Amino acid sequence: MSLPARIVTLLVAFAAVVAGAVFLVVNYIASSLPTVHYVASGGVVNVVLQEDPQNNDPSNPDWVSYYVQNPQTKQWVHTTLFSVPKHTRVNVTILGYDGCTPLRNNYWSQVQGTTGSTVTVQQFATVGKPIDSPTTTKMINSWSNCAVAHTFAIPSMHLFVPVPSPNTALFNKDACGVSPCTSGPHSQETFSFMSPDHAGYWRWQCFIPCGGGFLDGNGGPMQTIGYMTGEMEVSA
Repeated sequence: MSLPARIVTLLVAFAAVVAGAVFLVVNYIASSLPTVHYVASGGVVNVVLQEDPQNNDPSNPDWVSYYVQNPQTKQWVHTTLFSVPKHTRVNVTILGYDGCTPLRNNYWSQVQGTTGSTVTVQQFATVGKPIDSPTTTKMINSWSNCAVAHTFAIPSMHLFVPVPSPNTALFNKDACGVSPCTSGPHSQETFSFMSPDHAGYWRWQCFIPCGGGFLDGNGGPMQTIGYMTGEMEVSA
């Protein structure tokens, strides 16, 4: 077999492997997770997430993870799949219970794609007990001060949001150890963006290398739907 033919064969084989992996993720992993549906009221939906240093899945209990709050029951659902209507203002609240991890590229410290390119941040000693006033900012610098735990990013929408970590001293003393977290030091971050004007699926993920125990921190929870990556469904 000639060299060009071998190259073509390898490329076809590689494409088949990738297609198989995508099929596996979409049809088995993602399909086994619940989707939390948000319904608009007055052209607005309020999405509430939390990120924790662990989770309540016995198969990977030490993996960092996001949770989504059911808007009807207010219960935390261990999933990273949620849906919003098209062309709707999406107000997001993220409760950050995990400690800081410096960004590999401090470019992601800049808030991008939100309304006004800002987020509003407040620190809490535990639920209902703020330790400072809300602050609106365009950047959370993870290099000058270890203040970022994870990120929430929808790359195809150019939306990149650094998620602040809790107060370091309080986190080291009394970090949440049981998920979903209902107490303990945490940050609260709010921001808004407009959902796309057509139906479809938009991948979102964390850009912090948060896969502890995996090469460069890029494996495990960071690349797994249901933990630190997910999908936002936009419905018609």
